Amino acid sequence: MNEQIFLTLAQQELSEIVSVLEAAIDSAGIDADITYQDGVVEIEFDDTGKIVLNQHLAMQEIWLAARLGAYHFSPSSDGWRDTRGQSSLRAVLARALLAHSGGKLVVDEAWAAQGSLEPGSSAAASVGKCSS
Repeated sequence: MNEQIFLTLAQQELSEIVSVLEAAIDSAGIDADITYQDGVVEIEFDDTGKIVLNQHLAMQEIWLAARLGAYHFSPSSDGWRDTRGQSSLRAVLARALLAHSGGKLVVDEAWAAQGSLEPGSSAAASVGKCSS
């Protein structure tokens, strides 16, 4: 894949994520700040740290770092998939958001409406796996 196609896909994905998260944070009344600049999304929670998403041009991946770990996602025909476990970026991010927000920030429904979570990947079902 050429660099411009990757950048377009990554920027589209990150923009959609930011849009959904801004609305979800507002509606849940969560105290968190989101910044998106130069291909990097930072979601900062007052008490529980930060989640960072960034596009990595050299590897043509989106990377996610959070309390529950670090992940690399490659574009595929059905979204962005973890290079090790094949989970979707949005499913892993949903689990991280639950962990960082104490279970208050649920985005599954918003992403399910967009058709972007794979069947059976509900983050709520696996919140216990990412508690620290």
